[in-house]
Amino acid sequence: MTPEIVIVGAGPTGLTTACTLLGLGVPCRIVDRREGPGEAPKALILWSGALECLDRIGVAGKLVGTSLALAGATYWSRKKQIGGMRFGGLEGTAFRHPLCTPQPVTEEALHARLLELGGTVEWQTDAVGLNVEDDGVTVGLRTAQGRVEKETYRWLVGADGTHSMVRDAVGIPFEGHTYDRVFLLGDGPVEGSVPKDEAQYHITPDGVLVLVPLPEGGHRVFFDIEPDGRTGAPSDQLLQELLDERGPGGLRLRGTWWSNRFRVHAKVAPRFRHGPVFLAGDAAHAHSPAGGQGLNTGVQDGYDLGWKLAAVARGADPALLDSYETERRPASVQAVRNADQQTRMWLLRNPMARAMRDATMQSFSRRGVLEKQMLPQLAQLDLDHSASPAVADLSGASSVPRAVRLGRRVPDTALLPVRGTQAESLHTYLTAGRHSLIAYGDQAAGEIAVRALVALRSRGVDDTVNVLWIQPSDAAYPAGQAGADGARCDTARADGPGLGPASAPWLAYIRPDGVVGARSGVSGVLELLERLPSRPTVTSDSA
Repeated sequence: MTPEIVIVGAGPTGLTTACTLLGLGVPCRIVDRREGPGEAPKALILWSGALECLDRIGVAGKLVGTSLALAGATYWSRKKQIGGMRFGGLEGTAFRHPLCTPQPVTEEALHARLLELGGTVEWQTDAVGLNVEDDGVTVGLRTAQGRVEKETYRWLVGADGTHSMVRDAVGIPFEGHTYDRVFLLGDGPVEGSVPKDEAQYHITPDGVLVLVPLPEGGHRVFFDIEPDGRTGAPSDQLLQELLDERGPGGLRLRGTWWSNRFRVHAKVAPRFRHGPVFLAGDAAHAHSPAGGQGLNTGVQDGYDLGWKLAAVARGADPALLDSYETERRPASVQAVRNADQQTRMWLLRNPMARAMRDATMQSFSRRGVLEKQMLPQLAQLDLDHSASPAVADLSGASSVPRAVRLGRRVPDTALLPVRGTQAESLHTYLTAGRHSLIAYGDQAAGEIAVRALVALRSRGVDDTVNVLWIQPSDAAYPAGQAGADGARCDTARADGPGLGPASAPWLAYIRPDGVVGARSGVSGVLELLERLPSRPTVTSDSA
């Protein structure tokens, strides 16, 4: 039987969506017009928020070993350093540094994970038209042999890039602007005094030079220039001339193994959904490369949409899908705005405006403002979903401590494993990427946790939902309660006050993305369970 979900586009966004769905027991079809995974190393940087998503689908570990952890970034004007920020200060995440990872490496890891999960990409398969209908969306898919087949799906994900056919087919515009500059980049060995783990921004009256070290050695050099009517990749000679003009001096680009010339946009679709059709990644938003936000935002789109589609496919309230646009569009708008602001800062030409920018950058750097404000924005780690329709306080929520904030990442806390888990922190426990029900408190909380586990097993969804009883740090309770069928939930003891004091047992539903989706007291457990999937694993032989 045809899967209910088709994904158009097998770049990082589409592959993340597919891996998330398959990991949560929901099959999908993924197609791409290309002959195979991308080879152009367009995007370079993976930030903490995207890395946590990739960790939940089993990919981040493969990337860490082949990537370069960046230690910081510095900003230069008139050959003098005017600012900088050090990476590594982010709290509450296993990924404190951004990783330099060329896009093909990320795609290869995602594609390998897709195959491990039993999926496959149908390469050389082009979506040539779609029609939204009452029961879903019918899409025409043209194979490499030229044959066009039409299939109807319950949902379609458009992850087909900036020039999205899917977006155009459903009539969603792409709003924003295109910069009046042309951007050039080249990857290759750079000789001279240049850091091996630091990005540098040299901002000159003629344009910017960005230097980023690459994990395989060498650097990426990146420039903006006036449009010159050319369309091909820039020559090594041109890149060297710009490097001499804008760099600190004494740097030599010894050839490039890849270079590119492109225009840059700052655009966001006004809607990310049209009925059963969803937009994700570059199909929904286009960024300046400043800050390396584009791929990261797309990965988080794919993960968010993937777990929500999987939940609804397995019986969760279809209204959950309404939260995709509510949550992801503001995050995308902010990411595009941040990149746009950085780009405009690069492009300042007025001498007075440049002097003010340099003085501001110096002041911010001295006071640590860049690390405190800019770094968390770039990391996209702790987004505020408190206004989302996918989060709610339920009966008895007043017993949950303030540290566990609705619509925000659950705070990490050290754990002493007691039974069923080896996780030594709550965030480690959540890297499984499942829905999680947390019961905190005395034996009454343990009893509720076991009952919840028994209920989830009866539904056949315990493969996608974890139940954890966290005992207070001073607890002297048994290793775990047992249900009538012998079921025992995961049990750990809080190793310190990380979750704050509790006056009474409390419950929290933690979504697969680590966000607190619901809070309740013991009396609200049934309401909380209603927010979780209720159908067994979906297979291609059963709907």
